Amino acid sequence: MTVIFGQGPLCIEDINALATGRQKAALSIEPDFKALIDKGAAFLERLWKEEGAIYGVTTGYGDSVTVGIPKELVEALPLNLTRFHGCGLGRHFDLEEGRAILAARLASLSQGHSGVSWELLERLQWLLAEDLVPLIPAEGSVGASGDLTPLSYVAAALVGERQVYQHGQVRDMAQVLAEKGLAPLTLKPKEGLAIMNGTAVMTALACQAFGRAQYLSALCTRITALVSLAMKGNAYHFDEQLFAVKPHPGQARVAKRLRGDLNYQGQGAHDRLQDRYSLRCAPHVIGALEDALPWLRGLIETELNSANDNPIIDAENEQVLHGGHFYGGHIAMAMDTLKTQVANLADLADRQLAALVDTKFNNGLPSNLTGASGPRQAISHGFKAVQIGASAWTAEALKHCMPASVFSRSTECHNQDKVSMGTIAARDCLRVLELAEQVAIATLLAACQGVWLRQQQEAVPLTGELADFVATLHAACPPLTEDRPLEAELRQLLAALKTQPWRLYDEA
Repeated sequence: MTVIFGQGPLCIEDINALATGRQKAALSIEPDFKALIDKGAAFLERLWKEEGAIYGVTTGYGDSVTVGIPKELVEALPLNLTRFHGCGLGRHFDLEEGRAILAARLASLSQGHSGVSWELLERLQWLLAEDLVPLIPAEGSVGASGDLTPLSYVAAALVGERQVYQHGQVRDMAQVLAEKGLAPLTLKPKEGLAIMNGTAVMTALACQAFGRAQYLSALCTRITALVSLAMKGNAYHFDEQLFAVKPHPGQARVAKRLRGDLNYQGQGAHDRLQDRYSLRCAPHVIGALEDALPWLRGLIETELNSANDNPIIDAENEQVLHGGHFYGGHIAMAMDTLKTQVANLADLADRQLAALVDTKFNNGLPSNLTGASGPRQAISHGFKAVQIGASAWTAEALKHCMPASVFSRSTECHNQDKVSMGTIAARDCLRVLELAEQVAIATLLAACQGVWLRQQQEAVPLTGELADFVATLHAACPPLTEDRPLEAELRQLLAALKTQPWRLYDEA
């Protein structure tokens, strides 16, 4: 139940487990790890005192690289860096996002190429252990030179400034440290830059986006099965032989899941030769995301397990390597790709819901999936407004699909003249996920309603797993027999969705 930093590569699931509090963070106790960290810090300390011109240590930052720092002010420089970047705006990242950010920064600094002290790593680990999460504004990073402004709030917490979440309450960090009898950390000459000059915010958000998208893909597959049952769809569209001739692995996996949910036994007679695309092509839509996920995982986990600040400290060969590893282009590409695929899931579910409520397409279900009967059916409108809402959420998700990575802006006196926009791409992706999850939950409720209505007409061949799934949903949100406000039930399911409550497919 512990994620060990400095022991080896971390995965997306490690960061997300720390973010949700399912696991705790610890530093490796291997002597070689501590020796590596100490060696880098000692080399850097000796170099700046004896001889070296080191960017961000004996020089100003960015375009101010030409400004030499008097020796007596070198140790004051990192505190100034943390302070002048304290200008973020927008919403504050929530607790899970904040924990993920701390973990992602600790992962990078634990690579041993940033020249930071062991004490700094210990204090970052302590923040995670104590669940002291910096209050970080979401807006203000262009994704190169790293996530400077949002990460300045991590640095500020270490030096006892600004605010943190403690037990869910916002507290002044100075007061928290005083209560715990701890002194603020004094940052060594490169440590302010090492904390701030990296891709931890966008990478942390990417880890969270990946986990949510992976689960949403499985959920949209399950929804498709329920919609097919409700509408008496033709399960032949998911035949194994059919998918063998276009063998994208993720697409085939989606079709296999659908065959299992629908208990498909092979081609048989059906009164409709071909369903509409939102059913027939669902494996192709969902499968595109499934096939992108392994590639996206590689991009995100490589970034997570990298040294991504500047300069890089090579303690073994006693070199300072000036470069641009703070550039978040890979995360930007990953998030621009992922948000487009997620938006396609929203669009798919929206089309399925539109077909479910429409008597021209739903193969004999009541208009708008109303469960009312007799004279009251005339005044009942079932899922009519839910479908309108889903259409609005889908449109907004699609609107966010413009790639953020192409909107580079020249900043900081044209020193940062090509930037990644990776953090904006990651925030966009999370917003698209939020909207897509709303559409999915709306369609899920409607699909369960559709199955229930079809069961009033005829036997529906539900597998045991699918019957249990529908029963679970109906226990939380009973079938709609009379019009009622559904907001509370939709919000309840959305809140539950964050915990990924339903076991969907064994291989998911």
